[in-house]
Amino acid sequence: QVQLVESGGGLVQAGGSLRLSCAASGRTFSSYVMGWFRQTPGKEREIVAAINRSGGNTYYADSVKGRFTMSRDNAKNMVYLQMNSLKPDDTAVYYCAARATWVLLTSTREYDYWGQGTQVTVSS
Repeated sequence: QVQLVESGGGLVQAGGSLRLSCAASGRTFSSYVMGWFRQTPGKEREIVAAINRSGGNTYYADSVKGRFTMSRDNAKNMVYLQMNSLKPDDTAVYYCAARATWVLLTSTREYDYWGQGTQVTVSS
């Protein structure tokens, strides 16, 4: 089992940057595929990015390609989401998720563990 705690959210102007962090508990962090998701009121939670166990393979939603970068540090049990060129449409609660698997996952239904979320607000 793993517990996830996100941090780094906040208010930023359009065009600005934020770096989200997700701290994971447990000794087997490197066994987990990790994902970042986001959700706005009235909408379904959607994938933003995912990363495989080693960090060598990533997936990005089309809406964030070229602007967001997901990375992980298995030695520190940390996952990061560097968000650049932020847009008002990026405003959402961002969630970190994990599943013990070797397959890169992109659906909310496929992840077992979730953090509490961190709010990102991008002003125009």
